[in-house]
Amino acid sequence: MDIRPLGSSGLLVPAVGVGTWQTIPSAASVTEAIEAGANLFDSSPMYGEAERALGAATEGRRDEVLVATKVWTPNDAEARAQIDRALGWFGGRVDLYQVHNLVAWPSRLAMLEARRDEGSVRAIGATHWSPSAFDDLETVMRTERIAAIQVPYNPIEREVERRILPLAADLGIGVVVMRPFAEGGLMRRPPDPASLAPLAEFGIRTWAQALLKWTLSDRRCHIAIPATSRAGRTAENAAAGTQPWLGAAERDLVARLATG
Repeated sequence: MDIRPLGSSGLLVPAVGVGTWQTIPSAASVTEAIEAGANLFDSSPMYGEAERALGAATEGRRDEVLVATKVWTPNDAEARAQIDRALGWFGGRVDLYQVHNLVAWPSRLAMLEARRDEGSVRAIGATHWSPSAFDDLETVMRTERIAAIQVPYNPIEREVERRILPLAADLGIGVVVMRPFAEGGLMRRPPDPASLAPLAEFGIRTWAQALLKWTLSDRRCHIAIPATSRAGRTAENAAAGTQPWLGAAERDLVARLATG
């Protein structure tokens, strides 16, 4: 598993982590991820009980994991409550605290900067899933107040290639990739396994690994955070976070398989 510096954040992150959208983390899934080297977990108060469950699942192992979570509300009082709850669940610290979907981002950045200055937040980021918000995301990036962004990127969602990834590279901003499987859309009709044969020398044995390595082979991307509730899948995903990386021809092959 590659370990990469996440932009200017000072965080060293695995190439593959674990998302918790539509999943409920357990002690067993946390153990599997740690043993596979995929020890960064991303959550949000938007994800129902996932954030609280992740806190319980990492109890006693907090020093072995990195926690990324988010603040997500236009209400100032509720934002403070969300942050206080998360810090309580995660041992008094969050490694990457993100403004989810840029909601009330000017005031949320100020809140998170205060927590960073007191030592309970290590790095600050911002997220958005929609290309329609990328102008606003670019504005936040140019403030130089964030160390990381979280955006969708996969062979059928490539809008970030136009401006967001180049700007992140220019500014030294880390990139966390959500939706590497297009919210499962790319997994519903996987290609014939025989079509992956040219990728075997890159350690790719499954379609999920091909998609993850496609993303991570763009060196502007630092970590991908697929979510899964299936035992064994996290270890399979983590195996894609190692060299050798795909070249242009191999990435083109994966893109053709994804869109064909």
